[in-house]
Amino acid sequence: MSARLGDVLDRKGLKLGHYVGEFTTPGIGYILKEAGCEFAFFDMEHSGNSFETLARTLRYFEAAGLPSMVRVPSDSYDHIARALDCGADGIVIPMVGSAEQARAIVEKMKYTPEGKRGVALALANDRYKMGPVTDALANANERTRLVCLIETVDGIANVDEIAKVEGVDVLWVGHFDLTCSMGIPAQFDHPDYTAALGKVVAAGKREKKNLGRLVADVDGGVALAAEGWDLICYHGDVWLLQTAIRQGIDGIRSGVAADEKASKKKASGKSAKKSKKK
Repeated sequence: MSARLGDVLDRKGLKLGHYVGEFTTPGIGYILKEAGCEFAFFDMEHSGNSFETLARTLRYFEAAGLPSMVRVPSDSYDHIARALDCGADGIVIPMVGSAEQARAIVEKMKYTPEGKRGVALALANDRYKMGPVTDALANANERTRLVCLIETVDGIANVDEIAKVEGVDVLWVGHFDLTCSMGIPAQFDHPDYTAALGKVVAAGKREKKNLGRLVADVDGGVALAAEGWDLICYHGDVWLLQTAIRQGIDGIRSGVAADEKASKKKASGKSAKKSKKK
């Protein structure tokens, strides 16, 4: 049985992962696991990833024993149920703005008696394992986890109530969308934004929920962990690869330019010495 997301979320302390939105190669799970990731954040909202791609990529994660969560495009039933039927253990929902919405999402995710999800057994969600129906329903309800993206003014206003909803496991701040919703795009040092983050952290700690963020640098991740964020996604596949390539390309160019400059300076010096001799 592959590692489950719940095992990661239920463990106290820092949990680190990586965002996957572009590179769904067969080796991706093993690559991330070998790099030290404890979970993968798979994105369907801001990518071209289809449910077919999701079903395939989840098998790659499972083969490597890497738990994953899936951000679906919306809180609609078909997005949630299909992702779960493909085998997702964790569902990430964008722009959760109220406790009422959170309860409706839980209802769509869970089988009876906890919810109204349509029953699909012995498929990818059960790792194709057949067994007693009642056991399968209960196991699925225990296994599936909900990550609520708090990234709107409404989400911040109602985060205390959202955090109290049974079945909400993680409060995750979408930093860009939140600043845009607040009318301060990308102003991450704005006091209103800082206060909003503090409110999320307080709600998560009070209700014993995991607190999630995505970061693009090591120092940022260390600082967030110190604030109480325990579920940290380090960078995204596209941006990290692009950054690494850019550093290498720029480094080679600047190194070559420095060598050429040094060579010209050396040649100029030799030329000057010859002129003096004449």
